[in-house]
Amino acid sequence: MKRPENPVSGEQRFTLENLSPEEMEWHFNPRVTVPDRDGYMEARKAANERTLNRLSRTPDLRYGPNVHETLDIYPAATSNAPVMVYIHGGYWRAGYKEDWAFVAEPLVSKGATAVVLNYDLCPSVTLDELVAETRRALIWLYRNVVDHGGNPEQIFISGSSAGAHLCAMMLGHDWTQDDLPANLVKGAVLITGIYDVRPVLDISVNADIRLDADAARRNSPMFLPPRHGGQILAAVGGNEAEGWKQQTRDYVSMCQAGGLECDFLELPGEDHFSLGTVMADSACPLVTTMLNQMGLGEAVG
Repeated sequence: MKRPENPVSGEQRFTLENLSPEEMEWHFNPRVTVPDRDGYMEARKAANERTLNRLSRTPDLRYGPNVHETLDIYPAATSNAPVMVYIHGGYWRAGYKEDWAFVAEPLVSKGATAVVLNYDLCPSVTLDELVAETRRALIWLYRNVVDHGGNPEQIFISGSSAGAHLCAMMLGHDWTQDDLPANLVKGAVLITGIYDVRPVLDISVNADIRLDADAARRNSPMFLPPRHGGQILAAVGGNEAEGWKQQTRDYVSMCQAGGLECDFLELPGEDHFSLGTVMADSACPLVTTMLNQMGLGEAVG
């Protein structure tokens, strides 16, 4: 597909007005924007194999009743470690936890307990159910991660693409409804996420996700601001489509307007798929932010 002309320049804000169907696909379907994603997948495969050979892992712990409600825990060397939960992307319709094992290695090496989450995929479940699954995972972790060396009072979350969306939905949840601390989530790193889901109604992926207007709105973090403090980083790649980047800018602006500590980061030269791959590097700004949020920065070394 030929890249459409970018309708914005400089500080001008991107809007959906007068976009053709092809332009909507370009701006909001990363598989169209980045046609050479297969190389990134191969790089992740090799990194996953190294991680699975090097790290201790407790696999396939069940957190809910649905088929794929399982998670893997990569424990820190010491007990009572801060916990970083990673939620994978795939536009809610692709991916499994084993595809993302590699994100655990730089975290565990610095003293964190890493959790890589699995969840069911559209169209076998709805987006409403995926959000409910993610809530069940965090509830389970709060009640059980101590048995795996993690500190339930130090749970942080991160995710890319659809995973960033699910993280943002967790930030807007009222955990007191579940008899849990209001500030269950202590910080978040949101990587190339979608925060206003409504554009999905007008692109091809909705054939699998099956959203209507009401479902798109109630599952949009733009209409569900984070409820509590804690550091949030929202990152995008410099080579991503402008429509996708505008989503992150809008989310950050919404959070900041509500008095929340939310920072925007654009990584030059990176695209939607490369942003996932770089998390194998402990020096990557995304990983260093995760470590700093957990208090495991340079002092741990």
